[in-house]
Amino acid sequence: MPGSIRAQQNTLTLQLLARAGQQALTTEDSCTNAAGETFAVRNFRYYLSHIQLAGADGRYYEAAETAAYLADMRDSSSQQIMLTTKGPVQSIRFLLGVDSMANVTGVHTGTLDPAKGMFWTWNSGYIMAKLEGRSPQSTAPGRNFTYHIGGYKTGQQTARWITLPVTATPANRLVLAADILQWFGGSAGVTIASHPVCHEPGPLAVAIADNYTRMFSVVKEGEQQP
Repeated sequence: MPGSIRAQQNTLTLQLLARAGQQALTTEDSCTNAAGETFAVRNFRYYLSHIQLAGADGRYYEAAETAAYLADMRDSSSQQIMLTTKGPVQSIRFLLGVDSMANVTGVHTGTLDPAKGMFWTWNSGYIMAKLEGRSPQSTAPGRNFTYHIGGYKTGQQTARWITLPVTATPANRLVLAADILQWFGGSAGVTIASHPVCHEPGPLAVAIADNYTRMFSVVKEGEQQP
């Protein structure tokens, strides 16, 4: 990428947290979205790709050894990513999802292996993020709601670049929180009652992707961490 610089071997741990508002998210906990709908989450997964850091000069560099990581709220080993830095970090950016090249270059292994359950077909491509659970407001069978958000073709893209400032962080750890309540609402007014299921690329998937672009924040030093 133009303007990128090579990272030196200083280690930084990126710690991933899952939240519902300011509450730590665990499976089957009761949550309430802005529409007043109550629900419990059983599965929350998403891809992070092309993780980059920048210092005071604003120049970004690739900071991760692997192009893509799969974060899973049920797998603690997936919630820490080792990065390399070039001095103090002032900004982080990453792709939420996987890029279009990963969707069209054949079978992948590792975190992009289709066996991970984050892949549809070669026509539809990868699921960028997944949120599943149960809600009394759902009209789907079993009161389930399932959001499998993907799409890489023109007009259906759901991968999103996220850029966040880093104001004050310990020298060896950066904590990134993902708030699942941000999946709802937005300009499309997404609710569980109106849209309990999204399993294909299209306008609803794009709307939810636009919503969850807001879900990430850097946890500042001194803030309570669940």
